[in-house]
Amino acid sequence: MDYDIKDIKLARKGKLRIEWAQRDMPVLKLIAKRFNKQKPLKGIKIGCCLHVTTETANLASALKAGGAEVFICASNPLSTQDDAAACLVKDFRIPVFAIKGEDTQKYYNHINSVLNSKPNITMDDGADLVSTLHKESARSKIQGANIIGGTEETTTGVIRLRALEKQGKLKYPIIAVNDAMTKHFFDNRYGTGQSTIDGIVRSTNKLIAGSNFVICGYGWCGRGVAMRAKGMGAKVIVTEVDPLKAIEAVCDGYQVMPLKKCAPIGDIFVTVTGDINVIREEHFKKMKDGAIVCNSGHFNVEIDIPALKKISRCHRFIRDFVEEYVLKTGKKIFLLAEGRLINLASAEGHPASVMDMSFANQALSCEYIVKHYKKLARKVYNVPLDIDEKIAALKLKSLGIAIDVLTAEQEKYLSSWQMGT
Repeated sequence: MDYDIKDIKLARKGKLRIEWAQRDMPVLKLIAKRFNKQKPLKGIKIGCCLHVTTETANLASALKAGGAEVFICASNPLSTQDDAAACLVKDFRIPVFAIKGEDTQKYYNHINSVLNSKPNITMDDGADLVSTLHKESARSKIQGANIIGGTEETTTGVIRLRALEKQGKLKYPIIAVNDAMTKHFFDNRYGTGQSTIDGIVRSTNKLIAGSNFVICGYGWCGRGVAMRAKGMGAKVIVTEVDPLKAIEAVCDGYQVMPLKKCAPIGDIFVTVTGDINVIREEHFKKMKDGAIVCNSGHFNVEIDIPALKKISRCHRFIRDFVEEYVLKTGKKIFLLAEGRLINLASAEGHPASVMDMSFANQALSCEYIVKHYKKLARKVYNVPLDIDEKIAALKLKSLGIAIDVLTAEQEKYLSSWQMGT
């Protein structure tokens, strides 16, 4: 079996951690149990470009239980958990191409290793697998007809794929797993919120309480980070370009102002926008000595790192995942995790209990593609509502929570127009 990981000897540690994550993934476990009986993915090759974590290992196991051949590479150079990768190779017999800290060349070599498996379904977290396939014309012509569909895990990836669709260049249907309510409403808000704070605290050991905590972007991820920072006693400031989201942040009790105004007072800055060069040279120059800057958006483009290097006279790693930049003025700015995902670089990413729903969407979306791909156009689709609701119902059941059911009278009222006051 071809693979490229850090150290196969880490497998035992990975196996124990994967078992620990599985305890909080009851929905995916139920799906895996059914998959094992029905084999809905038999004969299908699935190429996955995901964060290689213990939660991802449980997803890969469920897909394999369904009869699929699974191949995995990392969707970020710093997000791989090397012990989980080792266990996937040794104990699950799943080819993995991922090493924490790999450089850009190795990262794309690993993506191509997964594409070399000639997948029938692509599973992306940021659309790097799909974009690489689309950019390489020779590979695209050879493999395009062999791919029946794909799934996308992130907001950033969905944006890229909708751009491809709009240009008429998308070569096969994609299901936007990110847009499922049981994904973004929980994963992006509660998962990113908790794991981002976790990553900042692990890497810096700074006290959050009392700090001026600046959050760039108030989407679902931004909401989650703001909620958790406020809960730990931070004075939260939000920057936005969308007036609706800005009003929401105000009504949620946060200060809202332009980044250039809060740059001089912020202690910790977090970007969660999905856009490029959000924090730029003009902002670095205004920041106070000792300001901490990090990113929890998918790519390391939200912070203009080349600009930071340009205005610095030197830099060094002062702690794990903490890089000290000394500006020409003598002021110091600390960049975390090289501007990459702080929640996965220095922490462990989202808790397994929220990834349970996200990866349940992935597994069931793959099953849906296999059943319906002949009817799907080359478009980006939402996760079917019945799948979304089924996952929510299973999650409630696993938590031992019951809810009310509409009476016949209530159903009739909601489906009619005649009844008024």
